[in-house]
Amino acid sequence: MATEIKDSVGNIEDDEEVSSEEESSVSAEDSAAQKREERLRKFRELHLKRNEARKLNHQEVVEEDKRQKLPSNWEARKARLEWELKEEEKKKECAAKGIDYHRAKLLEISAEDAERWERKKKRKNPDLGFSDYAAAQLRQYQRLTRQIKPDMEEYETQKEQHGENFYPTSNSLYHGTHVPSKEGVDRMVADLDKQIEKREKYSRRRAYNDDADIDYINERNAKFNKKAERFYGKYTAEIKQNLERGTAV
Repeated sequence: MATEIKDSVGNIEDDEEVSSEEESSVSAEDSAAQKREERLRKFRELHLKRNEARKLNHQEVVEEDKRQKLPSNWEARKARLEWELKEEEKKKECAAKGIDYHRAKLLEISAEDAERWERKKKRKNPDLGFSDYAAAQLRQYQRLTRQIKPDMEEYETQKEQHGENFYPTSNSLYHGTHVPSKEGVDRMVADLDKQIEKREKYSRRRAYNDDADIDYINERNAKFNKKAERFYGKYTAEIKQNLERGTAV
């Protein structure tokens, strides 16, 4: 009887060991499956991120290709067009409200901005001095054209007088028949006199004086002697006179 009890107890212990081994194997399989699912999930996420990055890179390449095909000053032109559109909208709003657009625009400008724009206008046409004769001629032409004040009444009179010949073509014989008015001639003479007067004030080479004493050996020495005379002449005048008379001590 005792042996039977021992055998049954041993069988129970063996069954418990088998069940525990089965439970451990099942838990190991579950953990392995969980790890595999986690890896697959991460792999799918990486795959999605790679596809998204590839798509964004393709879009950026397309946009860059578009920008390269645009003109070099496209950004400035785009900003200018946007500004013009805004200005047109403001003009329409002011016209609808019955307000003067320029007056409304001036009210929005601060004193600092106005001063900055005035300084910018002054720097717009600076006198850079003489560079070449072509640039000097261009500046002279621009200065003279800015001074021109057209006489619209005279313009309309000549337009009615000459008719179709006022706008000559290659077949017209109007060239050389124009006679300027006395006022126009006087205006031109006055302008030429101003130019001559202004030109006389320019620095020029000094005229040579034949009666002056020759106390130099070349042009450079002559300039040095003039500078020395200008600064120290009043202190050496008596010594110079004594040397000329031969009475120097």
